[in-house]
Amino acid sequence: MKSSVFLFPSAAVLLVAAAITVATSAQTPATPVSAPAPPPAEARVYPVPANLKVLPKDLTGQQVREIMDQWSAALGMRCNSCHVEDRNKIGPNDRPKLDFADDSNGLKLAARTMYAMTEQINTEYVAKIDGSGMAVNCGTCHRGQMSPDPFKIEPPADPRTTQLPPGGDERPAAQ
Repeated sequence: MKSSVFLFPSAAVLLVAAAITVATSAQTPATPVSAPAPPPAEARVYPVPANLKVLPKDLTGQQVREIMDQWSAALGMRCNSCHVEDRNKIGPNDRPKLDFADDSNGLKLAARTMYAMTEQINTEYVAKIDGSGMAVNCGTCHRGQMSPDPFKIEPPADPRTTQLPPGGDERPAAQ
């Protein structure tokens, strides 16, 4: 008889909990059905590259575009910094299209020279440093700007006028 005394309150608690769960789930609106996802944007098709002189000639238009995007970010420049406008071809934005194969812009020629330089540094020098894994690229020097800041070596501080941190100089005394 004592076991039934404990069963009744336990069963009542379970029934109340179940009733609360059913009541709250009935009041909670169903998860809203989200609007159908918009159709994926059409993949942009880039033309087959022409006039590649330092980049591998078997690159696709998409691959060249990705490289150009990296260079653009590393140099803080836009496409029209190196590529000239073709005034005979107007784009949908009523602006001239760029002639990517044209070599008349000196910055494009400079970019080719710089690319050849970094490739030579990476293959002839960096690759020979065991465990380096750090390739040189445009951003190594340019850091998002067309002309890299010159490296300036600060003159050493005069130890006679330099203030020491609290606790004094922890360097070993000169012998």
